[in-house]
Amino acid sequence: MTQPPNQPPQGGFGAPHDQPTQSFGGPQDPGQNPPQDPRQGATPPPPAQPPQAPPPPQGPPAGAPGAPPAGPPQPGYGYPQQPGPYAQPGPYSPPGQYAQQPGPYGQPQQPGPYGQPGPYGQPPQAGYGYPQAQYPGGPGTPPPGGGSRNPFKGRPAVIIGAAVAALLVLSGVVFAVTSGDDGGDKKPAADKSQDAKPSASTPVNEGDGSGDGGADPDNLNDGRKPGEAKVLWYKEAPDAPGSGADADGMWITGKTAVKAAYKQLFAYNVGDGRPTWDPVTFGQKICATTPQKTSDDKIVVAYKSGSSDSAKCNQLQEIDLATGKKGWTTKVADGGLFDSALSIELTLTGDTLMVGRSQSGTAYDAGTGKKLWDKEKYGSACFPTAFAGGSKLISVASCGASTSNEHDEVQELDPKTGKVRWTQKVAKGWQVARTYSVDPVVLYLTNEDKKQWNISTLKSNGTIRSQVDIDESFAPECGWAILARDLQGCTGVAADANTLYLPTEAKSGPNEVVAISLETGKEKWRTKSPTDQSMLPLKLDGGNLVAYVEPSYDAGGEIVSIPTGGGHKATKLLQNPQGAADIENSFFSRAIDYVDGRFYISTTRLTGNDESKEKLMLAYGK
Repeated sequence: MTQPPNQPPQGGFGAPHDQPTQSFGGPQDPGQNPPQDPRQGATPPPPAQPPQAPPPPQGPPAGAPGAPPAGPPQPGYGYPQQPGPYAQPGPYSPPGQYAQQPGPYGQPQQPGPYGQPGPYGQPPQAGYGYPQAQYPGGPGTPPPGGGSRNPFKGRPAVIIGAAVAALLVLSGVVFAVTSGDDGGDKKPAADKSQDAKPSASTPVNEGDGSGDGGADPDNLNDGRKPGEAKVLWYKEAPDAPGSGADADGMWITGKTAVKAAYKQLFAYNVGDGRPTWDPVTFGQKICATTPQKTSDDKIVVAYKSGSSDSAKCNQLQEIDLATGKKGWTTKVADGGLFDSALSIELTLTGDTLMVGRSQSGTAYDAGTGKKLWDKEKYGSACFPTAFAGGSKLISVASCGASTSNEHDEVQELDPKTGKVRWTQKVAKGWQVARTYSVDPVVLYLTNEDKKQWNISTLKSNGTIRSQVDIDESFAPECGWAILARDLQGCTGVAADANTLYLPTEAKSGPNEVVAISLETGKEKWRTKSPTDQSMLPLKLDGGNLVAYVEPSYDAGGEIVSIPTGGGHKATKLLQNPQGAADIENSFFSRAIDYVDGRFYISTTRLTGNDESKEKLMLAYGK
């Protein structure tokens, strides 16, 4: 999950000039009407990052980038593209083919550059487009805001606006974005969830390792109905400063649930919530964590060098999730001029830890902390500004800033050596805001000037495979970025080798999950939420898609399984109890996961409110 999506994504990425490059797009068509920003404002920020980020609000401010758009809803993210090799030119389209016929955003574009082959020698793909969530595929409120490149945890601000604009992006389908209400953002629920007071006989575990772990301060299981799961345990958050604090990071192992909050890591037994090891406390606040864990259940945490506003996020510490023991530690050095470690991003790919600064990155051996290689400026002016890890390591660079050749570039890097495996150039004006998947590579792009978004899939060699060509408003949840891009800050989106699964925006009644072919960019099937509440894809489990259905005021949320091969009807795996619905419903900025039959939800942002105890984490099971 992530933080509120009010910040635009930072600079783009680039590819070395000595590597074969393909341009997603060419010159923009001056005659086209610029589409509006998608849900998660993926506004390309300058390479230099601001000195510090203000504390994220409980909810995204109206009109903020990545926040739910204000105003009447517009047509879907974009109408289907016109026939053509790429359907329509997108961020990867070839130069000179953007001469699309002018047309309103809410109407399909006339045949033009989009239908022409893209700069890569492939038909134009859809523009990278803004992140759903906040925009159709951009950070959802996702909330593509929260502390990284964009969306909030909350509901994604969906891009509402439709139009195919002839852009040189991925030479494909481009959707226009205009402001509109984000019907998905969840308001903090009842006072009960904000101030769950225990009975006189039941001590509350405030998240500091005290209490009996299994305490149920609000009798959340009282009145539990047949068939409902139970609250396994509930934790309140540690004290945070009045300005608020981050609580990014949640990792689940076979025995332990580990949660980061402010300056500490807490570990709870997955079954009864009892502390499995004493809280690990850092000298200063935690400022970055690895979303992934290693194969032997290790993570890396970064914390500040001091308490001043100028303190760097440069202290790295390895932690064993099984024992809480600290492993290696090292300090991240600053890069060149304007390339500081004031804010960094961490990601793991196998045994390689990638640390991204504002304009470069450094790779370390995740097991020893030994430095492996640097990813620095290349070509005439390409600065690596963001990285995404997992089974592959993807780099995004911002090239030619403030010049007529300004653009983003995407590369796959060898995690052991840093060698560039392929490079894909993005058309001017487009920015890679999110990676919905790294294997296969699925990118969410945005064009701030034209207010357009695009979702593109790349082949294993980096060339364009397809671009989403559906007239729909998608709404994954994405974190919001303040000082960095946070390419992997979205929840509510999943992908397998041939299909992308995205949630639609809930407008009137329940939303749907749409399965999109990665070969064609076309819809394969869709299924409606089994209740009147929104449904978010979580992960693939064999041949099934696991999804989370939001709670309502009188019913807890649900975990469902949807067959991907046929039928596509949701089958309930877990029904959360009604007694905890208001608490479950009030995690505005959240992280969620379903592991081994248990559902976990935790906050990713502490407000620092002294009026009442804040929520930290809740676990359900049978």
